[in-house]
Amino acid sequence: MSQSRRLGDLQLLIMRVLWQQGQATVAQVHRALRPARRLALTTIATMLRKMEKKDLVTHHLDGRQFVYQPAVAERDVLRSMTGDLIQRLFDGDARALLNHLVTEGEIDADELAELQKMVADRQRRGKEGGRSC
Repeated sequence: MSQSRRLGDLQLLIMRVLWQQGQATVAQVHRALRPARRLALTTIATMLRKMEKKDLVTHHLDGRQFVYQPAVAERDVLRSMTGDLIQRLFDGDARALLNHLVTEGEIDADELAELQKMVADRQRRGKEGGRSC
């Protein structure tokens, strides 16, 4: 995905339903969101139409119902939104984001240990990738 995808809260909630289910009707999205948000069915339908115009979702007909599916991958949206967050709040410095999370107590000791393991694994893969056989 080359273009930035900054999704609003409702758009992100809808996309999460579609990513989880693969595809869904307006009524199915409405039911999935009902515990978290009290929205009218027409609100969901309107939002899905707007999202389709932005190439976030596509639809096909199943009888008389529109069945929507994601047109963008979750990892691409997460990458874009994370990059946007880092750029806007930390001038593009991912280390500043991590420093903020660690120093402000947003990451507990167990999460920090897990992150350290992830970093070590990534460093090891990087070294292995650089070897010639």
